[in-house]
This record gives sequence, structure tokens and C-alpha cells, in this order.
Amino acid sequence: MDGARSVREKGRGRGPTAGTGERLADWADGRLGVYALAKANLRKVFPDHWSFMLGEVCLYSFLILILTGVYLTLFFEPSGVEVVYNGSYEPLNGVVMTRAYESTLEISFDVRGGLLIRQIHHWAALVFVAGMLVHMMRVFFTGAFRKPRELNWLFGWTLLMLGLITGLTGYSLPDDLLSGTGVRFAQGAILSIPIVGTYLSFFLFGGEFPGHDIISRFFPIHVLLLPGIMLGLVVAHLVLVFYHKHTQHPGPGRDQKSVVGMPFMPVYMAKAGGFFFLVFGVLSLMGAIATINPVWAFGPYRPDLVTTGAQPDWYLGFSEGLIRVMPGWEINAFGHTLALGVFIPFALFPLIMLAIAVYPFIEAWITGDKREHHLLDRPRNAPVRTALGVAWLSLYGVLLIGGGNDIVATHLHLSINSITWFVRIGFFVVPVLAFVVTKRICLGLQRRDRDKVLHGRETGVIKRLPHGEYVEIHAPLSREHLHTLTQHEQAPPYETGPRVDANGVVRRVKGSQRLRARLARAMYGPDSHIPKPTAEEYRELTSGDHPH
Repeated sequence: MDGARSVREKGRGRGPTAGTGERLADWADGRLGVYALAKANLRKVFPDHWSFMLGEVCLYSFLILILTGVYLTLFFEPSGVEVVYNGSYEPLNGVVMTRAYESTLEISFDVRGGLLIRQIHHWAALVFVAGMLVHMMRVFFTGAFRKPRELNWLFGWTLLMLGLITGLTGYSLPDDLLSGTGVRFAQGAILSIPIVGTYLSFFLFGGEFPGHDIISRFFPIHVLLLPGIMLGLVVAHLVLVFYHKHTQHPGPGRDQKSVVGMPFMPVYMAKAGGFFFLVFGVLSLMGAIATINPVWAFGPYRPDLVTTGAQPDWYLGFSEGLIRVMPGWEINAFGHTLALGVFIPFALFPLIMLAIAVYPFIEAWITGDKREHHLLDRPRNAPVRTALGVAWLSLYGVLLIGGGNDIVATHLHLSINSITWFVRIGFFVVPVLAFVVTKRICLGLQRRDRDKVLHGRETGVIKRLPHGEYVEIHAPLSREHLHTLTQHEQAPPYETGPRVDANGVVRRVKGSQRLRARLARAMYGPDSHIPKPTAEEYRELTSGDHPH
């Protein structure tokens, strides 16, 4: 300790032998508190599990998006001014196009490495949104959104929504025929908003569609506003991850107060650095060998043309599927036409996403659980929550088919009307079936865990008993495995209590309390779980000679 103190004093100018780096570190510590910050966080323990890398994929894809986006910004010109193309791509020579589309062609054919960077940027955007969706599903299925991480759940949800909007704006910047069709689709959805839809459209496009301002307005939104907000949310998200203890999967030595894993420095940082370059390498390989968004094949946007088989990026297929399969309902009232066939699905998409955002608070209200949770749930032990998540994913899959109904029809030689009606019916039926099947699978897995705890695991060894019966020998589980299978809680659901007290007075029960009790019974009642084995049951079965 005395030696360390003397070295530090030398670094503060009390001795002539302190190195430049040491003096710089002492200077920073005196102004930023670097020593205390490093001591508190650089040895922070992170659990080692493959599912935690999903969040890292999102982070690294976002960083790659920023790096490649800066490069593309140097050469892209967000202008709607019309020019006549006379460049390297000869099939489009003499064609009238916007300067934005022309600069995109120049990036693709004339800028060194431009096409590779463009494709890496687009692939990184797809991976970024996919990573966020899968990461949020991991958090949802394992219950990692519970206290104290509700705010981090909202940060992640906001990042997902901003990622969708950023993808739409970036997808529209090249002003090719495919992206222009998508902008036209968005403009039609905006026009369906009652009363203010026309005003919003004129404000956004600077007049009648397509106008001359949309590209120049999308550009700062895409490269400055939305990435800036997202960068701030990413930093806040990571700060909260550091501030809270990291969640971890149940296992021996893991509880609500301790974390089992590797320190942030140097082990976790070494792994994270290697994983970043792995993600960068995979995206670079995809950008080099897999063509995506070949704008030269579509041509410049013209309002009177639509590309054959026009499809949005997959993450927007959900919203397009809603609009494609919705009946063309219209209501004429007070001199106004309400395009319900567009407005209802246009409003339904954010409502479904909003339900995902508020779910942690709804579950906390139903359970009344105000404790902190740092151990993750096994999805099978929360069957209703797991079934709800699978139902949402199945709904997404059905609507994705609806968003590409023309492609499905041409490739599978099916009637587009049959696909549309399948999606309309499946919108209501498939999520219900997915919920029921998933819940039954979870309960079946719980029964298997219960049998495994009480009887052990199957060994494949068949033994004949003295009276002629054949049985399979089961090996007892290890203490670690037993703990993992039985550590979860099965708390009784919330109840309103008796309506009449001991004195015969009818107690008033609010409607919200009755609703909470019904939801609690549905999510955590006897039908939602298989009772886990008790210690008495285990001792009774394992105390004697029980070969199976």
C-alpha cells in the first residue's frame, strides 16, 4: 500500500520519475475520477451465455451502420433536382432522374468500394433490426424485463421503433422505382388519417406527391436526427446494464444477489472485441457476395410506374400485410371520405407495438410483485407469457405472408385471393392456435422436469425384476441439475378475498381488482403450471429401493 501511494504521489508531480502516461492518468483522475470509476466497473462480472450475444450483435451492427453511413454521406447528394444521366451504367444513359438517384449510381459504379459499402450498410440495417427483435424476444421469454429493468425495456422498444423508421427513411433516399413505391405507400397511409391526413401529406412532401422536398427532408432525419437519438438511447441502455446487476440463467451458485461469470476487463472485453470483428467480417462477406437492393435494375422513380413484385424490407412487411389484406372499406360522412381499409391497419400496427411496450407494467400490476429480479425464468415455467410471445410471432409471420402475397402467389402458383383470405382468417385463428399449442408444450415440459426430478434421467438400461416385470433404470440427477429444475417460484395468484367479512358486511371490490384477479388466475392459476416436486416427495421416492 505504501509503495502504491508513493507511486501515485510521484505521478502528481512529487517525484521526477513518473512517466508521461502515469501523469496523464493522474491528471484525468483529478478531474474525472477515473480511478474510482475503473475500480467500480472494469472488474464488473458478466455471465457467459450465448443468448447474451444477441444484444452485442445489435450494438456492433449499429456501429457498422454509423461507420458505413459516414462514408456514404460523403458521396450522396440528397437532391430532387432532375438531371439527364450520362454515366458508367450505359443502359440508363439519357434517362431523366433525380440527382439523388444519379449519385446513388455513381456510388455503386464509380466510387472505389462504394457498392461494397452500400451493401454492407443495407445488410447491417437488416441484421440490426433482426438482432433487436430477437434480443427483445429473449428478454421477453426469460422475464428479463421485470424490476428494475422496465425502463431498459422501454429503451429497447424505442430503439426498435426508431430502427424501423430509420430503415424506411434510408430505404427511400436513393429515389429508385422500388423505394419510390414504398414512399407512395406511406403517403397513402398518411392520407387515410381523418381530417389532418391531407395537411400532413402536404407538409411532409412540400405540396402534391411526390414533390421536390421529400429526399432533402429525409436525409437529415436519416443521418442526423434519428441516429443521434438512437445513439443516446444505446448509451443509456448500456449505462443501465452496468448499473443493474446483469441477469443470468438459473443454476448452482446463482441467486438474486450474486452474478457468476467473467470480469469485464480483460476477459469480457477481449471476447467482445473479437466478436465485433466477427460480425463485421460476416457483414462484409454478405455485402461482397450477396446482392441487395440493386437500384440500377429498378430505374428511377416515376409516379405512374410500379415495379413488379415490389416488396419492403422484411421488418416493414408486417404493416404492409395489414393493409394488403384489409377489405377496402370506406365511409362517406359530412363531405369527407374515411378510408377505413387503410386507416384501421395503419393504426393497428402502432397499437400492437404499444401493447409490447407496456407489457412489463401490466404483468407487474397483475402479480403485484415489487421485488427485484436478477435470475431469468425458464420459458417453460411461465407458459402463459411464453404462449403470448409465440402468438405474437405467429401473427407477425401470417402478416408477413400477406405483405408478400403477390410473391407467394407467383412462386407457389397459388391464387392471390386464396392467400388473402388465408391471411384474413389466419389473423384471428393462428395466434389462438399458437397460444394453445405453446402453453400445452410448456406444461408438458414441466411434467417432464417433474418426472426427471423424482425418478432421475433415463439410462437406456432395461432390468427384469424377480416377478417378471421389465423396467428401465433411471440415474439420479446431480445436485446442480436438481437445483436448476426446482429453483423457480410458483407463487399463488392474486385474489380479491371473500366478498363478505366475518361480521357479515359485504366488502366492496373494485372492478380493477376483479379484472386483476381474473388475469392472475389465467396467468398463474392452477391451470398454468404443474406443481414442482416438494422435498418430502423427493425423499419419499429416493429413500427406498425404487429401480425406476
